[in-house]
Amino acid sequence: MRTMLLPPRLTASAESVREAAQRYGLRTVQFTSFTLPDGLRGAEHLHAGPGFADVVVPAYGIAPLEAPRDWLAGLPRELTRRDVRIMPIAEAYALRRPVFIKSPNDKGIRAMVYADGSRLPGPDAVDPETVVLVSDVVTFEAEYRLHCLDGTVHTGSRYAENGRLALGPLPEAAKAFGTEVLAEAGAALPSAIVVDVGTADGHWAVVEANAAWASGLYTASPELALDVILRAAGPVGDVAPRDRRFIRVPS
Repeated sequence: MRTMLLPPRLTASAESVREAAQRYGLRTVQFTSFTLPDGLRGAEHLHAGPGFADVVVPAYGIAPLEAPRDWLAGLPRELTRRDVRIMPIAEAYALRRPVFIKSPNDKGIRAMVYADGSRLPGPDAVDPETVVLVSDVVTFEAEYRLHCLDGTVHTGSRYAENGRLALGPLPEAAKAFGTEVLAEAGAALPSAIVVDVGTADGHWAVVEANAAWASGLYTASPELALDVILRAAGPVGDVAPRDRRFIRVPS
């Protein structure tokens, strides 16, 4: 029986993942803290945020897959509908216009619109070489989460409208755009990943890519999302050669 590790606090989405994993026949173990418990000798999967993952991955030989930090910045403008760049935060300090800034693959830098670069955490709080994604400010009319597996959209759901939480089904148009994105840029992503897409000014655009093992489900099928999560965070020995370059290195 394989084991999935879970963090001390679970969202409703994570509860759904746990229940789906148990129905699938996995043993689930929820930690009480970020300290490794005594007596737990083996685990193969996890569903948690990056901070928890970085604690448990070295101990149990789990390989969490994530998108390259520069994947979004490398997409053509036809897929993003905005300028997206990746740079050290020291460079971002010099920006003197409103921009949306976030950490590429974790929550080290709060994802939000900054009036200018001077509003970012300063060098006394953040290493100046810390990499951030910087993009034009765009309002998405609707946003959708796509759980993707082997170059296809496996399941998904709507999660926002005009910047506010608005759960709903995944329309065929969102799935079709996701399929287009995977055909054009999926080779630069792991085989199991979450891609968020949306509409801005009536055009489809990529919002970002997220690690499936750290992403909420919203109204997506827990069983189908579990397929993606198990591949996205499984034993190191099970990782396919094409995915090895996407294994997260604990910070």
